Formats: sequence, C-alpha cells, structure tokens
Amino acid sequence: MAQRIDIFDSTLRDGAQAEGISFSVEDKLKIVKALDTLGIAYIEAGNPGSNPKDIEFFEKVEAVKLKTAKLTAFGSTRRRDSSVDEDKNIRLLLSANTPAIAIFGKSW
Repeated sequence: MAQRIDIFDSTLRDGAQAEGISFSVEDKLKIVKALDTLGIAYIEAGNPGSNPKDIEFFEKVEAVKLKTAKLTAFGSTRRRDSSVDEDKNIRLLLSANTPAIAIFGKSW
C-alpha cells in the first residue's frame, strides 16, 4: 500500500528567526513559489500582523497562484483578557485569507 507524506515547511517563519536572516517581501514571494514548485504541501508563512513587512507579504502573496502548496498563517490562541471574536490576533489570522491556519497555545 502506497503511503503519502505531506511536508509542512516553516522556512518563512521559523527559518527567519536565525541570527542574520531577514527575508525581504520579494525573498518570501520567491521562496513560496520555489516551495510550491517542489511540491511542498503546506507553507507556514508567518504571523500576518506581526510587523509591516509581514502585512505587506500577506497582501502580495494573495496574487500568487499556487499549484500544490497551501499557504498557512501562523499565530496564537486568543489573549487571556479578550474573547475570541474580539481578539486582534485571531482577527488577523482570519483576515489573512489563507487556506490553512496554524495556531499555537500557551498554558501560562
């Protein structure tokens, strides 16, 4: 029986956290296209509201037609002192218009 493995690539978010790495918006768009060409299933694109560069990236990447990959916005669960429907981070994740969202939570 054939098995399939889907790859979830985090280069644009986790890979950008290394010292000396700062992808431009154009760099990120090129990386998205290259990962899609390679057949990567999911591309974690970062937090759509974390900084002006990511805001611009999420606006521009909507025009990129992907053949295989599903672009994934990354962010956290709601803040302790806000409801889900009023939480800024949740609203930004939803407004990113990505086909997938990766949400992390903290317990403290």
